[in-house]
Amino acid sequence: MYVLGIESATPVAAAAVAGLDGILAERMVMNKRTHSVNLLPMIKAVLDDAQIDHSQLAGIAVSSGPGSFTGLRIGMSTAKTLAQVWGLPVAGISTLETLAHPLTGHGRLVCPVLNARKNEVYTAVFDYSGLKQTQLIGAMAAPIDILINLLVDYNRPVTFLGDGVPEYMLRLQAGLGPLAWFAPMSAGYPRGAAVAELGLKAFQNSLGGSPLLLQPEYIRPSEAEVVWLKKNSAGR
Repeated sequence: MYVLGIESATPVAAAAVAGLDGILAERMVMNKRTHSVNLLPMIKAVLDDAQIDHSQLAGIAVSSGPGSFTGLRIGMSTAKTLAQVWGLPVAGISTLETLAHPLTGHGRLVCPVLNARKNEVYTAVFDYSGLKQTQLIGAMAAPIDILINLLVDYNRPVTFLGDGVPEYMLRLQAGLGPLAWFAPMSAGYPRGAAVAELGLKAFQNSLGGSPLLLQPEYIRPSEAEVVWLKKNSAGR
């Protein structure tokens, strides 16, 4: 059983193949080319590296957000198109869970922080102190001070990771003091391998579905939707 994982919700574009024996192949880049240019060659490369054909895939897993609106659309459309052409089910994987997943078992709270612009972060809080992951706070977009206030109430060490950390590290340290820990740079971006591994678990539990039903998890409306709502609600 093999699963193709696709990640494009952040500045990183990534693809990987996971099987029951582990991660067979992974490619990841963060450059100035758009994800639409990077993804298809990377997908072909990881399938070649894994020495499997698309006919051997059980499904395609793709990062479903939150994250960059444009990046999510590119990743989703790529996954859905390939799934339709190859006759495969798809599974949407939370970008925040993808970030947190490699820290499973390290014993602290884990808080992914993605830069959502507009002085907000996309975030969630996971508890990895037990045998299984527990989500304490669901995915949300919020100012960093709101997140700090929520975490203060737990009074427990928290490991932060994600592309929002460089911008908000000093404020997190000021608000949480010695309770604030930070993952290394290598864990700072969502991995295609994590998407593929979480997708493998999803398909093992029959959680895949039709590509026609897959929807992104934006958390908040896009700028285009905000403008449209303003225009169409004027005078009401």
